[in-house]
Amino acid sequence: MIKIKIGIIGTGRIGKIHADNLIRFPNAEVVAVSDLFAGPELEAWAAVRGIGLVTKNSLEIINHPDIDAVFICSSTDTHVPLIKQAAQAGKHIFCEKPVSMDIAQTEEALEAVRKAGVKLQIGFNRRFDHNFKRVREHVAAGTIGDLHIVKITSRDPSPPPKEYIKVSGGLFMDMAIHDFDMARFLSGSEVEEVYVQGAVLVDPVFAEFGDVDTAIITLRFASGALGVIDNSRKAVYGYDQRVEVFGCKGSVTVANDHPNSAVVSGADGVVSEKPLHFFLERYTQAYVEETQIFIDSLINDTPLPADGNDGLQAERIALAAKFSYVLKRPVKLSELTELRHQMAEMV
Repeated sequence: MIKIKIGIIGTGRIGKIHADNLIRFPNAEVVAVSDLFAGPELEAWAAVRGIGLVTKNSLEIINHPDIDAVFICSSTDTHVPLIKQAAQAGKHIFCEKPVSMDIAQTEEALEAVRKAGVKLQIGFNRRFDHNFKRVREHVAAGTIGDLHIVKITSRDPSPPPKEYIKVSGGLFMDMAIHDFDMARFLSGSEVEEVYVQGAVLVDPVFAEFGDVDTAIITLRFASGALGVIDNSRKAVYGYDQRVEVFGCKGSVTVANDHPNSAVVSGADGVVSEKPLHFFLERYTQAYVEETQIFIDSLINDTPLPADGNDGLQAERIALAAKFSYVLKRPVKLSELTELRHQMAEMV
């Protein structure tokens, strides 16, 4: 049996989730992890999982002769240099989103991957969610006919801390980027134009960093269909993740996942559980699926379902959304090069 040997760079929450998922697969082995803050606690965590090498130096992972692929789970500002180094070392790459917060840098990383002939998967885990996959299958099969409207609701249960907001890249690049990828994935069409209305309604701390915590984003697809995304950093009832795709033959919808489906009806009202609390609970199985498919792709040399270009296109939509918010007008993705130069001159 072919076994893919993995090194993980960055062992925060997501890195550890990927490690715990990977060690479940008989055709994968996590042989090393690196983290800038590696110490006795991480060494003990790794020992329990049979991970032999713990280091602070990511190059020990990238240049390790036995490692076939690396998982890049470190901070976003490290992604591009790590992708370039891993590609030059001939390692296949799984990288958490976004690749970077600068389209030009992302393009450089993708070019390095192309030249090296290695695979790059981006961590758009929602593509692997059981509900959203089924929506895509119905759309692709023509069940609902030509698409007219794609509606995505994506609201977090609580806002992140100030320290995170400061470096997050903003709502569009940090949070809505998943929704931009879902819009492309569900519709099977590219986005041509973006228009945003944003506000600070949850916490004034977002305004300190020129960010918003609430947004309505409208999209125009190349197919002619329209899209609507609504985002909020705080939904008091839990993690709100819903989708509706409407077409000429009907619609397909996805409701929130709940801890259970029991509904209690009585004289005082009808009560059910709140949605699952946050992304770790909501997308637990999706994280498993995305890592398994990555491993399978390396073994069987099959196409990746969320590759570098998918990461780039989501970033381009996020940048168009940011420009739309700043300029207070619709922005075509074909304008991005010109607008980037204009904005750079204004800074």
